Amino acid sequence: MHRLTIKTHKKREIVDITKQLEAILWKQYGDKTGVCQLSLLHTTAALTTADLDPGTDLDMLDAFEHLIPKLEYRHPHNPAHAPDHILSALIGTSLTLMLDRGLLLLGTWQRVVLIELDGPRERELVLAFVETA
Repeated sequence: MHRLTIKTHKKREIVDITKQLEAILWKQYGDKTGVCQLSLLHTTAALTTADLDPGTDLDMLDAFEHLIPKLEYRHPHNPAHAPDHILSALIGTSLTLMLDRGLLLLGTWQRVVLIELDGPRERELVLAFVETA
């Protein structure tokens, strides 16, 4: 199991973490095929895959903003970031990816992204690998 820290720089942003993951996976599992499980240890950020053509990250953030209604949230700690918790739960904080001989199996335009919803912060991911063949 490995831990990876990602530093974010804005309140909301999408960070491409594909290269960092590939570096760890290649170094540790360069000749292996299996399943890579990622878990984000936070409740105001998320993990997914995305196409990151120019502007797509901003389009995604705008769309996420429109998904969450403007309500009077009851979160006792800070009602203003209740929408961040809701988006994190909707998008998800874990991701399963296939690995073939140390390389992530991703579509042509697919990237692994961390979605920051309440930054800037340092976000911690846990990466586990299970060999399948």
